[in-house]
Amino acid sequence: MSHLIQPREIPGGAVYGVAQYEYAIDGVPGNDYAGALAVASLRQSVAIEHSATAYAVVVRQRERKISDLGDVLAAIARAIATMDPKSQDTGKRSEWSTLLYDAHGTCSRYGISLPLVAVRYENGQWEGQVTYREATKSQNDIQYALDTEDNNLQQDMVALQSLITKRDNAYSNAAKIVQKAIRTGSGIIRNIT
Repeated sequence: MSHLIQPREIPGGAVYGVAQYEYAIDGVPGNDYAGALAVASLRQSVAIEHSATAYAVVVRQRERKISDLGDVLAAIARAIATMDPKSQDTGKRSEWSTLLYDAHGTCSRYGISLPLVAVRYENGQWEGQVTYREATKSQNDIQYALDTEDNNLQQDMVALQSLITKRDNAYSNAAKIVQKAIRTGSGIIRNIT
């Protein structure tokens, strides 16, 4: 296994009998200790940044799904509103709607069922109809999917925030290491002179 940082003793570089070291970063010698630690911290930050970027993509996709499913719920609610409220027939149909046809496509994309009882192509647009029974069943399924997706979104946002905090801490640690090495080096030079 390759190590990111490897110490190498400097031949003939002992000071007051104490061996001196240089550090190889990815096999490249000639680096000092602070530089090696800073590189390690910065690489950790970059690795965390890649994970955070992946989580951000997931969060955006979940937000998009929630928005799409909200639009589907609105289309179903409109379809139900067009049905005769006095009729107890669960097979009653909605009016023709392009929104309902689009909602059917959105549901299919997310693996949710919204069966249309009829579909037609009218005036250059696809339209659909749904029965009351199927509309209310789909409405419940979509609401459940929305609740699940919202819960998952909240968890992903917490994980994303945690990754961002870790990344920021890694950058901060790299800066602190470099500052400490500079102060130590300055202190040693002052003590020698």
